[in-house]
Amino acid sequence: MSEKQLADEVCDDHEDDDDDDDKEDGAGALAGFVPGPLLSLKEQIEKDKDDDSLRRWKEKLLGCVEEDLNGQMEPEVKFHSIGIISNDLEEVSYPLPLDLNREGLVLFTLKEGSRYQLKLTFSVLHNIVSGLTYSNTVWKAGLKVDQNKGMLGTFAPQREPYVHVLDEETTPSGVLARGIYSANLKSSVSCSLSLLLVFCFTNLVHSCGTGDYELDSICMPP
Repeated sequence: MSEKQLADEVCDDHEDDDDDDDKEDGAGALAGFVPGPLLSLKEQIEKDKDDDSLRRWKEKLLGCVEEDLNGQMEPEVKFHSIGIISNDLEEVSYPLPLDLNREGLVLFTLKEGSRYQLKLTFSVLHNIVSGLTYSNTVWKAGLKVDQNKGMLGTFAPQREPYVHVLDEETTPSGVLARGIYSANLKSSVSCSLSLLLVFCFTNLVHSCGTGDYELDSICMPP
């Protein structure tokens, strides 16, 4: 079986189950959070149009740009890059969407038991995003081994992209932890972020082979 076929098989093992999770509680939805009523930015500002100081305060607080005052209700989130921060290597970042057609694309390499954080860069358009959440599900051999859900926050449109660093994670360690993994990272806004990462870890970091954190090619465990 080729590396590409093996990667596809790992991805297919959990695709349906992951979709079921999203149907049950949304991509990273957190229990107890209820967003307020959805109003366009224009409506929110015009509610207090007679109070000039309050209107200016809202415009500053909401970070409005002219093109976002068109009455559009649904917010849009565009993710620009994903990166990793770790003591084992210099900070690296890759633009989104990732190039899935490149053979053997190695994003980064980590030792087992390493601590790391994922870093996301994104823009918010048209309206306020209330309670932007994410979910990160990790699979091995068709079994779900980990799932993290978290709140990124509430964001208003602004000209400069937002930069958000996720909570610190630790790579698996030990003989039984070595092998092939896949991770599905999603956001809660209209599937604006949906990344499938395929990777494996080993006890040593190599320039190739086991130990590579890969996207569309896969490394065999020792």
